[in-house]
Amino acid sequence: QVHVVESGGGLVQPGGSLKLSCEASGSIFSIKAMGWYRQAPGKQRELVAEITSSGSKNYIDRVKGRFTISRDNAKNTGYLQMNRLKPEDTAVYYCHVRDASAAGSFDYWGQGTQVTVSS
Repeated sequence: QVHVVESGGGLVQPGGSLKLSCEASGSIFSIKAMGWYRQAPGKQRELVAEITSSGSKNYIDRVKGRFTISRDNAKNTGYLQMNRLKPEDTAVYYCHVRDASAAGSFDYWGQGTQVTVSS
């Protein structure tokens, strides 16, 4: 079992910055990908950014140039640096971890951290 914990959310004014962290622990085999999803009230959860074990990164268009995803493989920790935040970035942000072993791939989720962008 892999345990995933997010931190770093909070209230920030438009144009401000926040850095989210995601720490995975437990019976980790090999983390193939770490991703950040978000879900705003009344909307579906959406992928914001993802980074693979090789360092390949993907972002949705709405955050390109403002958000940066990174990871520290030695610490099984991922990060999401969010700059120039907008009110529409307000959501609960969830960390997703894909762990792979000979038995297959397994997906794990954190409980989420609230990000509120408001003046």
